[in-house]
This record gives sequence, structure tokens and C-alpha cells, in this order.
Amino acid sequence: MSTITLRFLAEPSTVNFGGKVHGGTVMKWIDEAGYACATSWSKRYCVTVFIGSIRFHHPIMIGDLVEVEAKLAYTGNSSMNIAVEVRSGDMKGGEMQKTAECLIVFVSVDSHGRPLPVAPYMPGTDEAKALAAQAKAHLEASRAAAGTA
Repeated sequence: MSTITLRFLAEPSTVNFGGKVHGGTVMKWIDEAGYACATSWSKRYCVTVFIGSIRFHHPIMIGDLVEVEAKLAYTGNSSMNIAVEVRSGDMKGGEMQKTAECLIVFVSVDSHGRPLPVAPYMPGTDEAKALAAQAKAHLEASRAAAGTA
């Protein structure tokens, strides 16, 4: 499966000092959805190796319905680049808005932590092809930046 969506209510235990969901909690949700997508694709245990370009657009209010959608965007030999979008909204109003997004990379590993190959992902739609190109460009840019640091 190349897409996973987690849905739940934002609980009072996730509140920050401003009365909204804590950004670290949102990052945890992103990692959980990404992990579910990566392991679903690879059929193996996976580890997070990179979280980049996280962008928070709007706060999430306590009691909001939250959707965290993780889509496989691009695969390497053992890595999976996953685009994650977080949406939230008041259930009474029914309208969801994008609250955060990022790109996250997982690697499929064996019981000793060594990388294992994953099946290649072949995007089938124009939207999926555009997402794959974006993920590949982001990966190349981050590799170039790491080489110059």
C-alpha cells in the first residue's frame, strides 16, 4: 500500500502553553504515519533517517478531527521517501484545512539494523509522478547540502 491515513481527535493531553496542540506532538504523528506507510510498503521494520522541510501552516485545536496522510513518493534501494500532510478541522463545521506538511525518509532494515532492499515504487498518476520528482529533487538537494557542510 502506498498511502496511509490516520484519523483521530486532538486530545487535551496534547495541549501546549498556548492552548493548541504541541508542535512536537504533530511531529510524532507525522513519524507514526510515515512509519505505517513505509512498513506497509516494505513489509519490514523501518527506521526514520530524515525528516525535512516540515512546515506548519495552522494550529490544531483541542477537539479537532485530525488526518495525517502519508504517501509514498519515491524509493531508493532501501529507502522510502514519504510525503506527509496533516489536516484538521472542527467536526461540526466539516471543513478540513492543511495544518502541516513535510517529507520524511525511512530505511528498511534487518534485525541487526542493516539496510534491506525495497520494491521500487512506480508512480501511476500525474500527481504521483510530480510528487516523486519533488521528492527526488529534495533528496538530491539535501545530499548536496550535506556534502558542502
